[in-house]
Amino acid sequence: MPGGGTGRGGKRRRRRGEKAMVPEAEFTSYYGLPILNPPVWKSYDIAGYFFLGGLAGAGSVLAAGAQLTGRPAAARAMKISSLVSIGGSTAMLIHDLGRPARFANMLRVMKPTSPMSMGSWLLAAYGPAAGAAAVLDVTGLFPRLGGAATAGAALLGPAVATYTAALAADTAVPAWHDAHRELPMVFAGSATAAAAGMGLIVSPAREAGPMRSATLLGAAVELAAAKMIEHRAGLAAEPYRTGKAGRYMRAGEILTAAGTAGGVLLGGRGRAAAALSGAALLAGSACTRFGVFHAGLQSARDPKYTVVPQRERQTAAVAGGTG
Repeated sequence: MPGGGTGRGGKRRRRRGEKAMVPEAEFTSYYGLPILNPPVWKSYDIAGYFFLGGLAGAGSVLAAGAQLTGRPAAARAMKISSLVSIGGSTAMLIHDLGRPARFANMLRVMKPTSPMSMGSWLLAAYGPAAGAAAVLDVTGLFPRLGGAATAGAALLGPAVATYTAALAADTAVPAWHDAHRELPMVFAGSATAAAAGMGLIVSPAREAGPMRSATLLGAAVELAAAKMIEHRAGLAAEPYRTGKAGRYMRAGEILTAAGTAGGVLLGGRGRAAAALSGAALLAGSACTRFGVFHAGLQSARDPKYTVVPQRERQTAAVAGGTG
């Protein structure tokens, strides 16, 4: 321990010019290997799966709202968007798994305590509902069945948009696990902002009013939840501000703020402004998902994000027991 006298409160104090007898701790592991095995998920596959799943789920909610409020063109466009997005999301998941049979194998059992198992069943239920809603709307066939499919997709949509946050937080990866309270809100806000941005792009200007409102709501939730991670997650929040993850997160904040401002202030003035705002919101949401993904990888590779919080919890437990 460092030399020096004992100050008030029993803390050790180093005198001026005095050198520490023990060097500062370095958080390393045997043979330089990480304490945790970083996820082997492919960046573009899984971050893209997060993004497109959120876009699909939130889009189904906006589609149902547009249909209920007499905006048929916007409703149809959002249904098609959700179908394409969930198809792309599922394709990225299967590509990461390596073989389609692996996805089918996850449906052999239903395990309520496993986010992966429940997520697989959720996709299996949501995909046909979103597909039926889009196809029956475009063809005009069986309108009652199409309405039921639209309602079903909207009911499942919020879970589709956020269950991937529970999937990530259920791992031992510090940046994900220690932010388990806020990640679902980040994903929900990000998905809403992305779906609203898509709505600004594909909806007629006369039907895009609710999309602008949804833009403001989604951006507010996403940015507020991201700030909550920085204040509550402690050391595990550091990867969200540094390295590749930090660059993605900052880009997401800037693009989301710019898209929101453009959508709310200029979205009703012309198709070009609405399309640019929508594209910024989509890009911002994608950057946020990639930022969250890379924050997890960074925290898994550096031993300090595992060791320091464990020591702090152990010290707090000992102090609590002593008290």
